[in-house]
Amino acid sequence: MESNIHKPISFEDTSIAFSSKNNLQLRKAYWLFAMINQPWLVNIGTKTLKWALSWHLPVKWAIKQTIFAHFCGGETIQDCADTVNTLSNFGIGTILDYSVEGEKTEAGFEKNAEETLRTIAQAADNPQLYPCCVFKVTGLASFDLLAKKQTGQVLSLSEQESWQKAYQRLEKICQFAHEKNVYLLIDGEETWIQGTIDELVYAMMRQFNQKVAFIINTYQLYCQSALPNLHKAYERAEEEGYYLGAKLVRGAYMEKEADRAKQLGYANPIQPSKAATDEDYNKALRFCVEKRHRILLYAGTHNEESCKLLTTLMNENGISPNDKNFYFAQLYGMSDHISFNLAKAGYNVAKYVPYGPVGAVMPYLFRRAAENTSVAGQSSREYSLIKKELNRRRKA
Repeated sequence: MESNIHKPISFEDTSIAFSSKNNLQLRKAYWLFAMINQPWLVNIGTKTLKWALSWHLPVKWAIKQTIFAHFCGGETIQDCADTVNTLSNFGIGTILDYSVEGEKTEAGFEKNAEETLRTIAQAADNPQLYPCCVFKVTGLASFDLLAKKQTGQVLSLSEQESWQKAYQRLEKICQFAHEKNVYLLIDGEETWIQGTIDELVYAMMRQFNQKVAFIINTYQLYCQSALPNLHKAYERAEEEGYYLGAKLVRGAYMEKEADRAKQLGYANPIQPSKAATDEDYNKALRFCVEKRHRILLYAGTHNEESCKLLTTLMNENGISPNDKNFYFAQLYGMSDHISFNLAKAGYNVAKYVPYGPVGAVMPYLFRRAAENTSVAGQSSREYSLIKKELNRRRKA
């Protein structure tokens, strides 16, 4: 690995990027991104699918063979085995992500908690395949309860009981991960519940990150407060003597945040521009490298420049590409040119691999389609790279 330390990374080699896909799989991906690259088509398709699902029309089989197959590993942990093994063959780990959303009942929260425990057990049995696990706090607790807690309002007796149950679920999951030596990512969510989530996660860090940063919080750098919050979290960890796990992402709720701020008449918490987000993200990378004695870093990004920057910072600081405190992470079905080229160069890389029943993961799939359409150049970049590889294979 040491020979890789000063070797600059490139994301242009499509033969590496798509080495896991045969010609048929690559052509399917080509046509999928050709459609996603048309915003009007995504808009019509999303509305049509939502309508068809609401009327229980038999469209799930078509979804499963197309967008679901590209962005998800399967409907169960067992279904994901082929995807997990394929990624592993190319030096990429899997982060199993049970992507069922919208639970609002105690029974639903319990079910989600049990499924999260199953992913941890799976990772504990196969650590070479699964570097960590992930969940959302809103899978364990009511969104409205988290929001009310953040405002400091007094909870009713029934809400206090629900809060206690949610805390116990969270603690049980973190305790199990700690016992099984499994790292645990807690995803970021909306700003009006993120403060509550942060406090819960730091309580878990205090308890379980005494020797290793098993519990990892998420910082969404499209929020103006994210970088200062990261600095404060580090200071708290230093003062209290535990290790900080930090996953850095840009963010996923921009339109929702802006709409709510406008509706309720408060300042938009989102950065004023993409350039400001990029600047803070890269500052956060530098900070985590500088404070690496206390911070474990997951760089969750599809941005080529940020990935290159982190490899450069690691090189400049003599950090081996396979240092266990530094990971790159991307979503399954996206940015393979980043993931596979980083893994080929010896860096630690993991893919978020969503799974769950087809109908239940549709909100996740709709977001992926919308994200690829709205993020400047995302779908066109994927489309052009796939096209480039298909042309290369024809000439080979």
